[in-house]
Amino acid sequence: MTLNENRVKRNRLLGERMVKSLESRNMEGYYAETKEEALAKALEWIPEGSSVSWGGSMSVNEIGLKQAISEGNYKAYNREAAETPQKKREIELIAYDCDYFLTSANAITEDGVIVNIDGIGNRVSAIANGPRNVVMIVGMNKVVKDVENAVSRARNEAAPVNAQRFGLDTPCSRTGSCFDCKSPDTICCQFLITRFSKIAKRIKVILVNEELGF
Repeated sequence: MTLNENRVKRNRLLGERMVKSLESRNMEGYYAETKEEALAKALEWIPEGSSVSWGGSMSVNEIGLKQAISEGNYKAYNREAAETPQKKREIELIAYDCDYFLTSANAITEDGVIVNIDGIGNRVSAIANGPRNVVMIVGMNKVVKDVENAVSRARNEAAPVNAQRFGLDTPCSRTGSCFDCKSPDTICCQFLITRFSKIAKRIKVILVNEELGF
């Protein structure tokens, strides 16, 4: 068995265990070996005709889910296509009443606790409440041992890369690690730790054996 095959096997075993952990937290979980399998499962969960929106997730885009929703028989609300700041805000507000909100996680623990950091807060607030369903696409590269490591990953890995992606002037974008800054450009404004879903299966997590997002 090659090193890559060993990693595939390890991720599968861990992913299957994480699905059970997510279920114990009143969420729904699924482990997918590939982007294609993850896309098929997400579309299986989202009935045609549903209203769908999303946050700024690279993972959702990387498996082709944004494109599939935008081109399919769905009521898609894409704030990125807004022509004015006012229209963008209108779409963000509509997203809170959508049937499905698509997003990812900055980190997830082996026992199913999900950690997210946000700047404006539209993403973490939608995860916490509002949309009837939340579908998360999470690469196995975002799995960590515990909440402490999850917060560290979100602050020291995901945040700097996202700050660079958006061209923001923050200490982390210049140095690559968190300085707990209060910069006007900071994207670490809101922290959300999701450990249980009050509504059964409202949060649905697809773990993907791929390196997705940041």
